[in-house]
Order: sequence, then structure tokens, then C-alpha cells
Amino acid sequence: MKIRTATYLIKEGFVNIRRNIMMSIASVGSVAAALIILGMVFLLIINMNHMVEDVKQQFDSIQLYLRDDVENSEILAIKSRLEGVEGIRGLEFESKEEALSNIKEKWGDQAYLLEGLESNPLPNSIIIYVKDIAYSDSIVAEVSGISGIEEVKYYNDIVQKLISIANFIRLLGLAIIAILVFLSIFIIGNTIKLTVAARKREIKIMKYVGATNWFIRWPFFVEGMVLGLLGAIISLGLIYFGYSYIYNAISQQMYMLLTAYIVPANEIIKDMMVIFAVLGMGIGALGSILSMRKYLKV
Repeated sequence: MKIRTATYLIKEGFVNIRRNIMMSIASVGSVAAALIILGMVFLLIINMNHMVEDVKQQFDSIQLYLRDDVENSEILAIKSRLEGVEGIRGLEFESKEEALSNIKEKWGDQAYLLEGLESNPLPNSIIIYVKDIAYSDSIVAEVSGISGIEEVKYYNDIVQKLISIANFIRLLGLAIIAILVFLSIFIIGNTIKLTVAARKREIKIMKYVGATNWFIRWPFFVEGMVLGLLGAIISLGLIYFGYSYIYNAISQQMYMLLTAYIVPANEIIKDMMVIFAVLGMGIGALGSILSMRKYLKV
């Protein structure tokens, strides 16, 4: 395509928008509204995944409590046996004295409550750090037959429930996104249809004098992409400022610990810019193509 022709077709696309300015504004608003909801679902999915990954990292250990009569040689034998098990990335022995010291450190000002203990009730233990939480069940099954282990403590149930919730939210979010994309295509398509209907006679004449389908289609194609892109820019701006405001309010006020589980806006915005731009223009382009099919069958 020649530059002069391309310039003419792009210009015609903007002319179409100006001719139907009210419908164009309505389309941009509708697409922006749909993309705002889509963005909120997107943020929910991202933060849910982030939280699950954080929790997985915090609960990526299995603690083996040892019987009090287990000798040091037996402890070394247990550690040696565990080193060959798949899914284990590290082992750490924690004596009962270290365990009590760690609890006192965690309790802070309340640690004095432990000073009245006549003896240390905590057992020696071996802490297993797993490569991935998915290995937990197989590792627990492997260690269950080892003598000298009194109890096995791990958090697989909690993590599995979180993963199940995250998967449900992800599937629900994808379903909502699909519905919103369909609605956006429908809205853009109807706007383009009105423009096409108003120029139906002109399109027929162009077809009779030999204009190709794409020569006729390009201005509407440009119109759809511009409307979709404008809707994406508006929705992205509103989502960014709204999300930043909520994040700052949480971090600067009383819920600072919660921010550890929330992804900062700056880390998301670049990816969202690309996704929204592609999605907005894609919705507009697809809406244009679908709305013009019957008018090009002359």
C-alpha cells in the first residue's frame, strides 16, 4: 500500500469518528467501562497469585519432631537418608534449646511467660525445606516410615486450599473477561454498523467501480481501533490512579502488613499498558470486521 493511500484511509477513519461523534463517545465510554471491570478482575487475579506464591514460600517447610530418646548418630542417619529424597532442597537440625530460644524471640515482650517452665517441653526436630509445595505429600509419605520421628508437621492443607481458591478466581476471572470482551466487540461493532449503514450507498458505488474490500474496510478498521484504544487509555488511567490511591492508603495508614501481599501499581502498569492497548485495538478491529461483512457482499 502506498503512503498516500494509507494516509487517505487513516484520515477517513478519523473523519468517520467525527461524523458520528456522539456514538463514538458512547462507544469509547462503553469500552472503557468494560475494560475497567476487566482491569479490576485482572488485578484481583494478579494479587491472588502473588499472595499464593508468598504463602507457598512461607510454608515451604516440613518439620519432623524427634523422640527424646533418639541419639545423635540416629539423627545423622535420618538426615543422610533424607538427602536422597526428591523435592528436598535443604535440611536443618533444630535442637530443643534453639526451638525454645526462637519462640522467646517471636513472643518478644511476652517471653517472660516461658520463664516459669521447669523443663524444656519442646522436642528436637529436623526442618525440611522443599523445592516446591507440590512435593510435600510424597516427602511426608517417604519419612513416615522412618523410626525415631514422633510427629510430622506441615502446612500442605492450607496451601492447597489457597491454590484451589486462586484457581477458582482465575477461572471465574477468565470467564468474566471473555464475556466483557464479547460485549465490547458487540458495542464497537454496532457503532461501526451505524456508520456503515449511513454510507451503504457510497460503499456500493465504490464496489461497482472496482474498489477492493480492504480499501473500503480500512477506514472502518482504523475507526474501530482508535475507539478501542481511546477506551483502553481512559480505563487504564482510571485503574492506575484508583489502584495507586488504595495501595498508598493501605501502606501509609494502619494496614501496612497487608501491602506485603499486594503488588505495587508500578510493577503492574507496564504489563497492563501492553495488554490494554492490544486488547482495545483488537476489540475495535474485530468489531469493525464483523460488522462490515454483509455490506461488502455486493
